[in-house]
Amino acid sequence: MPRRGGGETTVFQGLEFHVDGGEVVDLTGPSGSGKSTLLTAFARLNVYTTGSFALDGKDSDTFTPQQWRVNVAYLPQTSTLIGETVADAIRLPWTLKVRQGERAHEPKDMLSDAHIRATLDRMGCRGIDLGRAPRDLSGGQAARVSLARTLLTKPRVLLADEVDAGLDEENADKVADLLKLAAHEGTAVVRIRHRAPDGRATRMMVLKDGALREVPLPTAAQVAAAQRADVVDGSADDTADGTADEKE
Repeated sequence: MPRRGGGETTVFQGLEFHVDGGEVVDLTGPSGSGKSTLLTAFARLNVYTTGSFALDGKDSDTFTPQQWRVNVAYLPQTSTLIGETVADAIRLPWTLKVRQGERAHEPKDMLSDAHIRATLDRMGCRGIDLGRAPRDLSGGQAARVSLARTLLTKPRVLLADEVDAGLDEENADKVADLLKLAAHEGTAVVRIRHRAPDGRATRMMVLKDGALREVPLPTAAQVAAAQRADVVDGSADDTADGTADEKE
């Protein structure tokens, strides 16, 4: 039962939700309905949350918050890439206390440049130099580097909070492909989306008025029609605000 701020305002209560490994579940709903609140609750990042969560049948109370977050990764809409280089930014999780028990060596020994390079190449980021400063990345590049960093930690559950917002269609499509690939490799993926359906979801849920319900997936024809409409509606905005990212 998440509450906003320090008061007793209930965002929702009595929700039941499950996701299996290999699924891509799209979470939609009106702005302000509590979608991000729900994901941060799942990730145990919301201190105002009460309720129970389980991973592989094990209650979240049996995990420390740090242990839970190793398995359940939350990827915000805008991730901060900290480090002098792209490689440093990707290795950041291996410098944190939550993962110190997993390694007896330095982060660079655990995650080599070759491994990072291969991952980025697979994600269509061949043009990103590992020695490049993160601040010099375009929006689409930064989004994929952030996603690469998260995927390299091998979470059991990945909670993606509008990670394609602000990206042009090509970069948004690349991010969607990567999330689908993560699901194919066994990760349970939950995506908050406001874009047109892209055909990657295995289930769709709508959060509205404090209630969560499953809705039918759109047909292939409906997906194609929605994407055509989305491209037309978004083209003027991309030109006006300069959000279209450089292509690789």
